[in-house]
Amino acid sequence: MPLKIIDHGSRDYDKMVNLRLEVLRKPLGLSFTPEELEKEKQDILIGAFEEEDLLACCILSHVSKETCKLRQMAVSLKMQRNGLGAAMMLFAERVARDAGFSTIVMNARKTAVGFYEKLGYKTDGEEFVEVTLPHYLMQKRIF
Repeated sequence: MPLKIIDHGSRDYDKMVNLRLEVLRKPLGLSFTPEELEKEKQDILIGAFEEEDLLACCILSHVSKETCKLRQMAVSLKMQRNGLGAAMMLFAERVARDAGFSTIVMNARKTAVGFYEKLGYKTDGEEFVEVTLPHYLMQKRIF
């Protein structure tokens, strides 16, 4: 299953936006604004494909010289719980390391904290609410 960097504005990017809408936003009654999508031009966009189908994706956003933020991690419903999410995370960590980052941070949904802990991420601070759901700040050194 190829994992690769996606170009903003490409056909694959459109697939990425649609997957994120289906998995992350629509269940909460949310969508994306054009401004949110425009900001992603500066980000590293990652996808997992099976032929032409996008099965998972995530975004790495620059925070500082050493730190990037993992955002919008989404795995298609039919592919969840089969190791694809873990494969995506390992690939994202390698991409982040290759880009010169030594730490990844994220705002993880409370329901996903156990998944990220298995991959070595640690919670940092108290629970907070984002996009109507409980979240935790999590981080991992990847150097």
